[in-house]
Amino acid sequence: MPTTSDLEPTDPIKAEWEWLEGRSGIGGDRTVQRLFTGGAWLEGPAYFSAGRYLIFSDIPNDRILRWDEVTNQVGVFRHPAGYTNGHTVDRQGRLVSCEHGTRRVSRTEHNGRVITLASEYGGKRLNSPNDVVVTRDGSIFFSDPAYGIDTDYEGFAAKSEIGACHLFKISPDGELSIAADDFGRPNGLAFRPDESQLLVVDSERGHIRSFDVDDGTLRGGDVVIEDSGGADGIRFDNAGRLWTATHDGLRIYTPGLELIGRLHLPEVAANLCFGGPKLNQLFITATTTLYTLRVKATGAR
Repeated sequence: MPTTSDLEPTDPIKAEWEWLEGRSGIGGDRTVQRLFTGGAWLEGPAYFSAGRYLIFSDIPNDRILRWDEVTNQVGVFRHPAGYTNGHTVDRQGRLVSCEHGTRRVSRTEHNGRVITLASEYGGKRLNSPNDVVVTRDGSIFFSDPAYGIDTDYEGFAAKSEIGACHLFKISPDGELSIAADDFGRPNGLAFRPDESQLLVVDSERGHIRSFDVDDGTLRGGDVVIEDSGGADGIRFDNAGRLWTATHDGLRIYTPGLELIGRLHLPEVAANLCFGGPKLNQLFITATTTLYTLRVKATGAR
């Protein structure tokens, strides 16, 4: 399998799909394109349909990068960037970001002003917000492990003031609360298309849990995928299939969370999102490189 050092940024690599016996494959492009390479640890892709661009984080280099769909060029969107990790786009088309360095969740307004949505709980600073999702009613859920304060590599080394790693919720009125508190290190999160369940990766324990959503409150939390393969970021497609970024590339699951197959990549995948005009283009941040390919699936809207 080729490594990134063997290729120019525009050179395609073979799309190595692996479908499990008896499982119906999805598939897509036969090659994977590299849109950018040269990052230190890429994360948090988020696609803006109105602007036809993708932003993603290069955490150790403390910058947010921007890929333009029209020009196919990558440039710096923001630097310094608070050592941002995960991003999402809210219902008003604004950028919501998890910042390791400032230990906050922020939102970029339409006029470019960056405001703080959450930075402390009970008078204690958050650890290092990691991944974030926004619901239809405007609630924001985010994971808060300690990766950004473990060392100076992805933020600033510090002791945890909260003393644990929680999943938090910001209500539409701005109130911050603990949504779930029994994780090792919560990481990637994704709602099912109908928002009936929230899936959360626990990176420390190597599994994925599912919570029922009851009027904005999380219930349950059973482990639904025992061995996640080192899953980090996760996304659902419109058919309810789960796509996970893992150590060996991507893993794809049925709506019932049975493994269908894999897309192998030359690097450890950290996160992914759907984008493009039809929401059938996958963008994958994998260690040093931003990859993309079109698939026979549509991202959940």
